[in-house]
Amino acid sequence: MAEMIGILEDSDSIREVLRRYLELEGWGVREFPRVKDLEEFLANQKDTPGVDLMIMDVMLPDGDGFLASRHLKVRWPNLPFLFLTARAEESDRITGLEMGAEDYVVKPFSNRELVLRVRGLLRRRGEVKSPVSQGLTTWILGDQRLERDESTLEVRLEGARIGLTAAEWTILGYLCSRSPQVLSRGQILQQCLQSVAEGSERTVDTHVKNLRHKLGNEEWIETVRGFGYRFCGNKD
Repeated sequence: MAEMIGILEDSDSIREVLRRYLELEGWGVREFPRVKDLEEFLANQKDTPGVDLMIMDVMLPDGDGFLASRHLKVRWPNLPFLFLTARAEESDRITGLEMGAEDYVVKPFSNRELVLRVRGLLRRRGEVKSPVSQGLTTWILGDQRLERDESTLEVRLEGARIGLTAAEWTILGYLCSRSPQVLSRGQILQQCLQSVAEGSERTVDTHVKNLRHKLGNEEWIETVRGFGYRFCGNKD
C-alpha cells in the first residue's frame, strides 16, 4: 500500500503543486487548508493517524503550525513531520526541530528537493519500523547504562524508555556503531539525514542537542570542536 502524505498548507497553489509532485512518486495525499481541518481529521482516527508523514506550514490563518505540531506529537508521537515555511530565521529552524520535526524546509523551495527529503524521511521511518538486524546493544558511561534494542526499536536509559524521532534513532545508532570514531556533521548528514542543503549542518547540531537532552547527560555525545561528534559510551 502506498504511503499517505498529509499537507497542512493554506495556499491552494502550493498544495496543488505539492500534490502533483507527490502523486507522481506514487504516494497518496491528504490536504488540510486549515489547522482545524487537520484536527478534525485526526480526531476521527483511532489506531493510526491516517497519514504516514505530515508536511506542515507554520503561518496559518487559524493557528500556528508550531502549536499544531505539539498537539500532533502528543496524540501520535511516532508520526514524522517536516515544516515547510517562509520563516527562514535560524531561531525558527531550531524551534521547529526542537518541536520534534524531522526536517525544516524554507520557501521558496525546490519541488524535487522536497520530494527527495520526503523520500528520505519515509525510508528512515521504514528502517526504524523494520530494522534489518535485530539485537540489543548496551553501553556504559560512569554509573549509567544505555540500551539500544533493534528488536523492539527502543532506547532505554537505566531501564526507562526514551522516545526518539526517526532521525534521532538513526543518528544515535550511527554514532554508536562508529564509536569511538569522530564523525563530521557532513558524514552524519549524508548517512543519517540524506541531506546536503545549505544550513543543514545546523540541523545536525539541533538533532544532537535534542538527543543529549533526552539522554539526560551531555557526556554521552562529545563535541570535538572543528571536527564533529563522538559517542563516548563503552560497549558492555
